[in-house]
Amino acid sequence: MSSTKVSEMTGQGFVHGVYSLVNPQIGTTRNGEPFLKCLLRDATGEAIGRLWRFDPATMPDITSTGFVRIEGSQEMYQDKLQIKIGEIWSHEPSSEELTDLLPCTRKNIDEMFAEVTGLMMTLEHPAAKALGAAYLDDEKLMEDFRVAPAAMQIHHAWIGGLLEHTLQLMKLADAMLPNYPRLNRDIILISLFIHDMAKVEELRWDRGFEYTREGNLIGHIARGAMWLEDKAKVAEDNFGEPLPDGFITVLQHIVLSHHGQLEHGAAKLPSTPEAIFVSQLDNLDAHTQTALDNARPFVTTAIGEEAFTERLWSLNTKLYRRDPLNQS
Repeated sequence: MSSTKVSEMTGQGFVHGVYSLVNPQIGTTRNGEPFLKCLLRDATGEAIGRLWRFDPATMPDITSTGFVRIEGSQEMYQDKLQIKIGEIWSHEPSSEELTDLLPCTRKNIDEMFAEVTGLMMTLEHPAAKALGAAYLDDEKLMEDFRVAPAAMQIHHAWIGGLLEHTLQLMKLADAMLPNYPRLNRDIILISLFIHDMAKVEELRWDRGFEYTREGNLIGHIARGAMWLEDKAKVAEDNFGEPLPDGFITVLQHIVLSHHGQLEHGAAKLPSTPEAIFVSQLDNLDAHTQTALDNARPFVTTAIGEEAFTERLWSLNTKLYRRDPLNQS
């Protein structure tokens, strides 16, 4: 029997099937009784999950794989879709099931990676070429880069999302840079290529999307800056001489500052023209994708067709959904 897709849930009826278990926690009712609270996700969306009669001793078993098989019912609670779980079991999904459980890019991964590689081949300075090759020649890193999500929830939170986000930024930069001839194109392109690269270590996707130990304790910004030193050594060996003075420091600064503001996770404020350009461009793509995903998602249901979205904390506003010039 096939699973009930989240996108097809209307707030009424029976729910059954396999779902990704996201952020499971033990809550306490007003009567002091433990309950399981979580998100249940498939490739079409996510819903709040609640198991009211819950033995905390079963938590390790339920969460052991990151996926669960459930039976329950659906309802609307405070205008949000909620699944009341009746029965829940841990589940080891097959590779075929994973494609139904995890959201995936709608674009061709091979074609996107070829475009990224093509843009990297246009770097002009020999040192930039050598550094780019140090990353591209790392087969395991590139294998993960092709399929990793770019985030847990906010933007490009799907298989292939990191690659899609990176390519979008590199293409935007390539189109915009002729308007800013005093910016260094090599520095910007390689910075965009590597700025989120360490998300392959920060996030995992084999158990659903979640943060790894390294992601929780170090994070992609710090790890990305650390990786640059390792890749610089590889590049120097291949280049046959030291990289230009300040080159790696400038790139590390861009990685450390690309979130733009300290309160948004940046370790430093952008302090070079290239760092400001990268930070602003990254913000543009992330915010625009977040807006589109929430206001005009590919899959819509009766739930969520209101004129305005709920307030989005990442954008600090509600979004108006409708395009007055395209009502079809």
